[in-house]
Amino acid sequence: MFQTVGATLAYELTGDDGAPLFVQMHGLTSSAWREHRAGLDVTGRLGDFRVLRYDARGHGSSTGRAVPEDYVWPQLADDLLALLETVAPGMAVHTGGPSMGAATQLYAALKAPERFASLTLLVPPTGWETRRGQAGHYEESAALVENEGIGAFIRVGESVLPPPALADRTKERVPAVSQELLPSIFRGAALTDLPPKEQLAQLQIPVQILAWVDDHAHPVSTAEQLQRLIPGAQLAIAETPEDLETWPDRVARFVQRSRD
Repeated sequence: MFQTVGATLAYELTGDDGAPLFVQMHGLTSSAWREHRAGLDVTGRLGDFRVLRYDARGHGSSTGRAVPEDYVWPQLADDLLALLETVAPGMAVHTGGPSMGAATQLYAALKAPERFASLTLLVPPTGWETRRGQAGHYEESAALVENEGIGAFIRVGESVLPPPALADRTKERVPAVSQELLPSIFRGAALTDLPPKEQLAQLQIPVQILAWVDDHAHPVSTAEQLQRLIPGAQLAIAETPEDLETWPDRVARFVQRSRD
């Protein structure tokens, strides 16, 4: 466990000491252990890497406060950087993760670019032009949980079809977040947005973007804008479960090229 301001972060570190480190992150209302089942743990082909998995504040086995500002992406980036100071001081690490995890990587890399050897942005979330509409959905979800309980939120989610790339996977309906914290976490997501475009255009870190189609909360348009903004960024888009199965191999090849 790692203590930071307002939270205690649960994490797991596997692999041999001295090996390069890959940090696997997760998305909103998920946790480290859920990402494998969702097809978003991309560490399976990394070979000789150490792997750090952790639960973001308020998620999974990590603690948090009912304070929306605690869950904005710049704060989550500060948590990541503080954890790296403990787990891998002075080391440039490789990172990967979906949605909230992708946004966290971007903010952390802008704050401390020397700490990152590569970034893998999985299914980037809404940003800029599309963020306002998504923020409204998060505010509605927060109010629903407060007024009717987490069960009502789960029932609403059951009517939403998954993206085609997840068609063969069982969707996790129950958030890996307590009912007490969930409204604040949704409101924190509503308060935040991707970094300014002019800042992203200055990134000099190898970046790979892996997106999928037909997901209003993770539109391909965000992934395409990020590719245009970030110098040298690579983009691949999954349309089927078979495409999704290629992601661990893609990440392994990309990370290896970044090491060479």
